[in-house]
Amino acid sequence: MPNKRSGGGLSATQQAAKFLGVSVLAGAVMAGIALPAVGALGLAAKGSVEGFDELPANLKQPPLSQRTTILDSKGDSIATVYSRDRTVVDLKEISPYMQQAIIAIEDARFYQHGAIDLKGVLRAVNRNAQEGGVAQGASTLTQQLVKNVAVEEAGDDPTKVQQAIQQTLGRKINELKKAIQLEEELGKKKILENYLNITFFGQQAYGVEAASRRYFSKSAKDLDVEEAALLAGIVQSPSRYDPVNDPQEATKRRNTVLQRMADVGDISQAEADKAKAKPLGLDISKPKNGCITAVKGAGFFCDYVREVFLNDPIFGKSKEARAKIWNQGGLTIRTTMDPKAQKSVQASVKEHVRQKDEVATAATIVEPGTGKILAMGQSRPYGLDTKKNETSINLSVDESMGGGAGYQPGSTFKPIVAAAAIEDGMSPGKIYPAPYQMAYPSPISACDGATWRNGTGTRAAKLENESASEVGPYSMEKATALSVNTYFVQMIADIGICPVTKMAGKMGVERADGRKMDQAPSIALGTQEMSPLTMANAYATFASRGMYCTPVAIESITQRVGDKSKSLEVPKSTCSRAMSEKTADTISTLLEGVVEDGTGTEAGLGPSRPSAGKTGTTDYRYAAWFVGYTPNMAGAVWVGDPAHERRMVNIRIGGVLHDKVFGGKVPGPIWRDMMTGALEGKPRLDFNRVHIPDERPDRGRGDDDRGNGNGGGNGNDDDNGNGDDGDDGFIGGTDGGATFPTPEFTIPENWIQGQTNGGNNGNGNGGGFG
Repeated sequence: MPNKRSGGGLSATQQAAKFLGVSVLAGAVMAGIALPAVGALGLAAKGSVEGFDELPANLKQPPLSQRTTILDSKGDSIATVYSRDRTVVDLKEISPYMQQAIIAIEDARFYQHGAIDLKGVLRAVNRNAQEGGVAQGASTLTQQLVKNVAVEEAGDDPTKVQQAIQQTLGRKINELKKAIQLEEELGKKKILENYLNITFFGQQAYGVEAASRRYFSKSAKDLDVEEAALLAGIVQSPSRYDPVNDPQEATKRRNTVLQRMADVGDISQAEADKAKAKPLGLDISKPKNGCITAVKGAGFFCDYVREVFLNDPIFGKSKEARAKIWNQGGLTIRTTMDPKAQKSVQASVKEHVRQKDEVATAATIVEPGTGKILAMGQSRPYGLDTKKNETSINLSVDESMGGGAGYQPGSTFKPIVAAAAIEDGMSPGKIYPAPYQMAYPSPISACDGATWRNGTGTRAAKLENESASEVGPYSMEKATALSVNTYFVQMIADIGICPVTKMAGKMGVERADGRKMDQAPSIALGTQEMSPLTMANAYATFASRGMYCTPVAIESITQRVGDKSKSLEVPKSTCSRAMSEKTADTISTLLEGVVEDGTGTEAGLGPSRPSAGKTGTTDYRYAAWFVGYTPNMAGAVWVGDPAHERRMVNIRIGGVLHDKVFGGKVPGPIWRDMMTGALEGKPRLDFNRVHIPDERPDRGRGDDDRGNGNGGGNGNDDDNGNGDDGDDGFIGGTDGGATFPTPEFTIPENWIQGQTNGGNNGNGNGGGFG
């Protein structure tokens, strides 16, 4: 029994007030809601009386939030997400027992009275006065529907929800007026249908279809009488009558509903007694919501789709407007995800890197010329259990789209430098001295008239190649195949920093953390943090012969509102020319050499399918990359510690012990295997090869992924050798080699972190702008 006053019931004043309130309501209703603009009812002149003139459309057809289904490119389901778990169904798809049960327990005279049951109101007043509290309500199903629509529109805003349910006389009269109009315009059956679809049944289930599937794992049309009675009983208090957490209380409530159904003649007493004797018969389906439900390892792809929707103005002018549409749900989102490519990515990732490994991998595939994201996966699955190495951070994308701050791409950035140089008129046969070690050239021009200057003497920033045997002169073709650091730094010194950053911008290459790219020559060695999606899409520009296309993940969206569906506009890829076809073809020819006879031989797809790509291994082996492409697809693979703490030295990855990790040794095979599966059944396409002039005789090769040499170590990009580690070498070059040579200079205090005067935020240049 509801709580009473400590003195034993309502006072005479309270009883009089309650009676007066009901009298006012009844009188107002009978008078056609001829309400005063102001006065004791506390109604504002605007928004109350004027609001009664026309029934809002949201009451005729409530915008019920329901589940959203995300599909792959073939139309198969990836995941189901929802703000409120609801599936809207027609009345004919709801068991007659359910219809009878909800009417019997909530509004037995539903088909006899109008919008307001005056007989019920008077009965409730009398009962409540006798009990000294609110023992019986008087709201009809129609009135409850009006209130539920207000609650639905309030969403998850607790303040708006409270306003929607507050027990004020003004709100009650407003509710009554709308209920009258609903009865006139919709009719009883439509009102009942809307009510059963909007009502909360506990356990995250909104609407009878979701409730039926939650508690009995069946459709609402198949509910038996005792099952229908249980669900109908929950509505009054979903927490109190929760059959999962309090089956005894729920059973009592179910039996009350069954008896009520017998009393009003929906079922016989014998049927009621038989149903009462049955157990609850629950067959619980656990609530499943969000990208954690994704199949095919597509949790992160699903999460990226959600981020696109919430961030793209095409879906609404404000973040709040977009979130409202997303939370309302009822969307069917067809994505660009290719199921074969996705399966191949996940299989390769699982084969080479284990969930429990100290480091992780993330891989992405895009389609050149369209920007379509075909696959996205990683070794640490989507989830919140960090003890199991689960994560909700999408390691493939930028920070603004649910990813991290990115990872230095190392030498995978060098082809962008080469593209800028060739586009600027440099011959692909260009020869540079490319000594084993050197100071960064100075001065070097940057954007907006600025000039980068190196330090002097011991403060000068230096770099070196990956091994002492890598001594030029080198041509562009050989320097690209062997990833010669000093060659590309001499190249950027010749053309300037600005053409490189501008070329990167044309290719969609931006820092993952949203910061502007540093204007420093060390960018040639891949010191700016990028995401795998960014790098994959950048290389797709080479594959599409110089056309850059913005990445897209959504093909189409259909939105269901009530019983109607409409298509929503979706973001389209925009393509623009980043470089000439000849420049792109030249880069492809250079990068074919990397997989045929350079640092990326273990990533090659074999003679049956041409491929091109570049390895990258960053400072102290915190990350390793392979980014490559065919004319059909471009993909990027990153391996490393997301926290940037575990160096990949003497480490076991995928059950294999590595003394040192190289871009060609771990990421390369992952790329090879994922692309092989993704490309199965795709036509074999050739690159448009160009002649690369050889302007000098071959002087032999240095250290590469096959272990042909050794040399001194340093700090940036080691794509090549299997020589002894030289990790304590120069900052700004490659990491690895056999022995560390005696340096001819000293490293100034704090220089490693870029803290010298004129430093560049830790990129290891030791210089600054003049």
